[in-house]
Parts: sequence; structure tokens; C-alpha cells
Amino acid sequence: MKNNVPLAERIRPNTLDELAGQEHLVGQGSILRKAISNGKIPSLIFWGPPGTGKTTLANIIAHSLQVPFFQLSAISAGVKDVREVIEQAKEKPGAILFIDEIHRFNKGQQDALLGAVEKGIITLIGATTENPSFEVNSALLSRCQVYVLKPLDKNALTGLLNTALQKDEILKIKNIQITETEALLNISGGDARMLLNLLEVVADASEKDAIITDKLVLTTAQKKMALYDKSGEQHYDIISAFIKSIRGSDPNAAVYWLARMIDGGEDVKFIARRMVILASEDIGNANPTALVLANNCFDAVHKIGYPESNIILSQCATYLASSPKSNAAVVAINEAMESIKKYGDLPVPMPIRNAPTGMMKDLGYGKGYEYSHNYFNNFSTQEYLPDKISGTKFYNPGNNAREEELRKFLRNLWKEKYHY
Repeated sequence: MKNNVPLAERIRPNTLDELAGQEHLVGQGSILRKAISNGKIPSLIFWGPPGTGKTTLANIIAHSLQVPFFQLSAISAGVKDVREVIEQAKEKPGAILFIDEIHRFNKGQQDALLGAVEKGIITLIGATTENPSFEVNSALLSRCQVYVLKPLDKNALTGLLNTALQKDEILKIKNIQITETEALLNISGGDARMLLNLLEVVADASEKDAIITDKLVLTTAQKKMALYDKSGEQHYDIISAFIKSIRGSDPNAAVYWLARMIDGGEDVKFIARRMVILASEDIGNANPTALVLANNCFDAVHKIGYPESNIILSQCATYLASSPKSNAAVVAINEAMESIKKYGDLPVPMPIRNAPTGMMKDLGYGKGYEYSHNYFNNFSTQEYLPDKISGTKFYNPGNNAREEELRKFLRNLWKEKYHY
């Protein structure tokens, strides 16, 4: 029977010390570890990518506290199942209800949990791969502490492989050795469960005393891929090349580096998020539509996912690369922040202070304020900065005519160079 249990389940950790990664949550002195040691935890929501230990952590908590443990999957469970667990929990003080994929519960299903959580009939532990701010009802969310699980780094994943080889009885019998880990780590995409499943597949397909290499893993998995370390140096080099290609107005290089990331299995939201930042940092008001498109791109790929999101990412990357550039907004906020460090909290000029009471008006609050709409072209020359930095120019947008010339220059350059 044990042979039919997946490797990930056979070596599932039973204690916090055995859990891979998540030091910020369960390391010595962490809030969650202290709560577990004290024997009482609040209702929790674990938010993180697949295979980062959400279910395992819930099981460890129940095991450590030695309380009744109920488990439901939001994919298959409904309101009836939730109510049945709540009824059983009334007879079992301290019971924990773990709901996997809780973001898949609709509003009615989530509402069914509210009373039991509020009255302490159950301690809820929800697991989600989606942002709970968007996917969990605010009423339920306000009754839970949200803990973010981080993707497992290379050291944690490598440690899992070593643990599997040393502790799993089946792998010990086969005396498997791993000499190269890049393919295992890349194909699994940081998902511990997928990593262990892949190791098991490769081990099952190998003879006793086999040596596992990247080539063997790729052959067994029947996957051809450009090895791409999403947590290592290459990850940062390629995203750097991608951003700098867009900043440098080269759509061809941008789409090439984009393809490298897609082929390597990079997180689609990571790519889109970086383009949203770039749209404001490197394009800004030279083309305000860039931020709108980049933000829409992030929303779209979040909903669509691979492989169709490749098209959306390509459209956005090539648009941003072909757009005129300006870093005036980022320079402005950086210089304003430096001014605050230099001068501290300067007083707000009296004319633009709020004056909600008669006493404040008598003290001069709001006196002399020039209402812009009463002036020619809705513009008053009144100073709005504190006296000490009056006239300081943080924002230098450049010349609009120059920006239009830049647009024309870029269009002509790409027509001449690439014949389109």
C-alpha cells in the first residue's frame, strides 16, 4: 500500500522544524510559532503559490495543538458540507476547519462560515493561491489573520530533495543519487509537491543505483526547455535585459527576452507587474496611456494565464518599447522625498490650510486662498509650497513638442531599420 502513496505524502513534515522554507512564519521567535507554542491560534488564511506548504502547515498546526481537524476542498464542498462540519465541531471544542482553495467558495459559502468563526466554534484555516483581499469576503477576512507564504528558494528545494533521498524507504532501497538539480528545480517551478512528484517519476523510471542528471530528467519528463533558474542569477539578468530593452525603445529585443522568460516558466504576473512599474517609471506622462495598457495587461494575464497570455504580454511589451520615454515622474518624487529628509516637516502655508471651524478661520487658516477657477484659464499664480522651499521645481516634464518629435523619430527609425 505504501508504494501507492505519492512521495510528497510519504515525506510530508509533521513538525515546524521539518517544514521547508517559510522561516519568516515558523522560524525561531516568529509570531506563528509562538502562537502554536502557546496552544492557541486565531483563524488564519495562508496565501501563497502552489506547493509552498499551506496544507502541510495546517496539518502541523492541528497535530501540534492536538485538536480535532476537519478538512474540506472548496472545489468539491458546498454550504451543506460546511454546516455539517460546524455541527460536529460544536461537540469538539477547539476544532480546526481547513479549507483548501478557499477563494473558490462563493459569497454564500463564505458567509456560512462567519457565525462559527466569530463564536469560536471553529478555528478556520483557509489556503489560497489568490490575493485574499480580492477573493475572500471582507467580513470573513476581517476575522482572520493573513499569512503570506513565499516561494521556496533553491536551498529549500534542494534540501527537500536531500530529505527525500535520506528518509524515504523506497528511494533508499534504489540508492538514487542526484548530481544535477537545475532541470528538477526549473520544471517544478518552485512547487515542492511537483518537485517531489517529478523526482519520483524519474526514480521509478531508473534502475537501482541510478545517477539523476539534468539530461535524464528532461528525457524522462519528455520536456525540452531552455534551463532558466527563476530564483538565481539568470532570473535577474533576463528580467534586467527585458526592462532595459523596453527602456531603450527596442521592441525586438524586448520580445526576445520576454520569450526567454515565458519559455523558462517565469511567473506571468511577475512579468506583467514589472511592466506596470516601467510604464510609470520610464514612460510616465510622455504617454499616459502606457500605464493604462500595462495595468490592463496585468489584469488580463491574471485572468487568462499561460499560454494565451503570451499574446497579451507581447502586445504590451512591444507597445511600451515603441512608446516615447520620460522619467520625470520618478525624478520628481525622489527629489521631493530628498527635500523632506533635508528640511523635515515644513508647515503648510496658511492660505491652503483647511479651515472647518470659525476659530481656525480667525487664526488665519485659509486666508488669502485664491480659488483657481476664478482666474483666467483656471490658473492662479499662488504659491502652494512651504515658504522655505518656495519656487522649487521637482517636476520637469520636458517640452511637448520635443516629445512629439521623439515619437516621429522612433517611428521613422523602426521603419527604416526593420521595414515596417
